[in-house]
Amino acid sequence: AGRVGETTAQILAEQEICREVVLIDIREDAPQGVALDILQTSPFFNFDTLVAGSNDPADLADADLVVITAGIPRKPGMSRSDVLDTNVSIIDGIVDNILRFSPNSMILVVSNPVDVLTWRVWQRTGWGRERVFGQAGVLDASRMAAFLAMETGFSSRDITTLVLGGHGDSMVPVPRFCTINGVPISHFISEARIQDIIQRTREGGAEILALRKNSSAYDAPGASVAAMVDAISHNRKRLLPCVAILQGEYGQADIAMGVPCVLNEKGLAEVVELDLNPDEMSSFQRSAAAVSQDINRLRD
Repeated sequence: AGRVGETTAQILAEQEICREVVLIDIREDAPQGVALDILQTSPFFNFDTLVAGSNDPADLADADLVVITAGIPRKPGMSRSDVLDTNVSIIDGIVDNILRFSPNSMILVVSNPVDVLTWRVWQRTGWGRERVFGQAGVLDASRMAAFLAMETGFSSRDITTLVLGGHGDSMVPVPRFCTINGVPISHFISEARIQDIIQRTREGGAEILALRKNSSAYDAPGASVAAMVDAISHNRKRLLPCVAILQGEYGQADIAMGVPCVLNEKGLAEVVELDLNPDEMSSFQRSAAAVSQDINRLRD
């Protein structure tokens, strides 16, 4: 029932993406208050989704999909890795409750550092990678698309972007696969400006954190989660950049990284392996090395 969870729940209810949404939080009465607040918007947005709040993890029972947004947020100047030690203990407790009460669900990890924590959840559950995946690339791609719309004046509806790698300073926006209604962005923007936008995308979360000062981003992350849930709940078979457990793709294994994935009603149906050029692959491998460094902290 934090800010990302609340925003996600509002969108899921408002767009009737799910039949039922349950917010679970350790803070007494907080999720109940959030749920009631969301329900009271139903006359304005004309939805009948059931939204409930609970402090009891037993209410995870029979969930089709569990979205993990819990964890301490970053403060200005902190990296996503800086919150790892605290958040991994929080996530471990949540996963144990999922295994106890909802062993047949899928898990979508949002908490930071999302790549490392997705790996941790996959390792702790022992489930197949189709049931454990993370949100990052959808958010990073949306930020890049917004920046391109601001730069060009074109509708963001026509802009397609792709961001691979870890969700952090080493993320890999791939301009070769970015288009405006099918036309490469290089037709409209100079290489120098493209590189500026790539860097701003990498710093997108930190920029918002610095501006808000007392809160990290939650509107765009919530919308990104909702897009992924929609792809699953409606079996849309959407191709979206997600954090996936790699099993040899892109030369990596036993690691969670942002890559193009197909989402359907079963979860992560497929990892799409692109033919990256040498520069793109080099950037991807550097990003993987940064993620591996944090994962190895959990192995020790």
